[in-house]
Amino acid sequence: MTTASRPTTFAGSRAVRIAWLVALWLGVAMVLSILIWTAIASGGSPDPTALDSPSMVKALDIAVLVFREGLECILVLAAITASMKGSTESYQRPVAAGAALAFAATIITWFGAVGMVDALSDHLPALDVQAGTGLLAVVVLLVVMNWFFHKVYWTGWISMHNRRKRTLMSSEGNAEQKARRVVFGLGVLGFTSLYREGFEVVLFLQSYRLKMGGSVVLAGVSMGLVLTAIVAVLTFIAHRKLPYRKMLVFTGFMLGVVLLVMVGEQAQEMQLAHWISTTPIAWLARLPGWLGLWLSVFPTVETLAAQGFAAVIVVGSYFLARRDVFRTLITPDDRPAIPS
Repeated sequence: MTTASRPTTFAGSRAVRIAWLVALWLGVAMVLSILIWTAIASGGSPDPTALDSPSMVKALDIAVLVFREGLECILVLAAITASMKGSTESYQRPVAAGAALAFAATIITWFGAVGMVDALSDHLPALDVQAGTGLLAVVVLLVVMNWFFHKVYWTGWISMHNRRKRTLMSSEGNAEQKARRVVFGLGVLGFTSLYREGFEVVLFLQSYRLKMGGSVVLAGVSMGLVLTAIVAVLTFIAHRKLPYRKMLVFTGFMLGVVLLVMVGEQAQEMQLAHWISTTPIAWLARLPGWLGLWLSVFPTVETLAAQGFAAVIVVGSYFLARRDVFRTLITPDDRPAIPS
């Protein structure tokens, strides 16, 4: 028994090493591609005050968002399929089919959203459309961060999928009816797990598409999908237990920085569209131009106040989430376990 298990163990460890090497080289290739693209776009050494320089930063912002949404989707799908082993392993197929269909539906939703936004641009001033889509992006980003609703997310979203899975697999009826019901229901679970995240990303990206163009959005989405694909391969093919919680917290911190930048940018767009007033701060008028281009820090009361308010929300919601975790450690409940 021991001798027979060694080849399997060796093959598994070899597959893991190969997966990590592939991930490493993909990461190196991505970094080199970014450097080459930046050099070509800037005609040599990037100038931080050049107007086109923030495009790379925006692409990285998009990549972070797509990667975080991908992590959440993978975690939900992993929770659904975790117990599907042995005789029930075939049930993983309808889940995967539903997720694939959701990916296609997300692409269709993207083109639909682009058509709607472009139609609005034909009838409304460009500044108003940019301000409106930017405000929507900020709201979506607040929801994506999930710090206010972190507990609700894990107990509600993941538990709902697990309860639905258990109901489907234990439903009564003849074998043929039960098989059809289970396959359809698991396909719906796979679909909703991915489409929810894809829909949020589509709404968020409309603001970036209007301001930066489709090429920047495509670059950011591509980077995020590559990182997500690496995690998916390690999770579902190599069957590795990854530090999902730490990865989500890290990307959540990065999205917090993105939020502050977006809020400052959104406040300025609302000023340009005359949605809100503009009150200059004279003693901050000498701020370097790159602060506005890269970090959306502008010397006006409205933009700085909006970023300060966003910072209070982010920090406050973080400590609220920490307090909930502390209470859970004292009085544990039956919440689903989150991979560490």
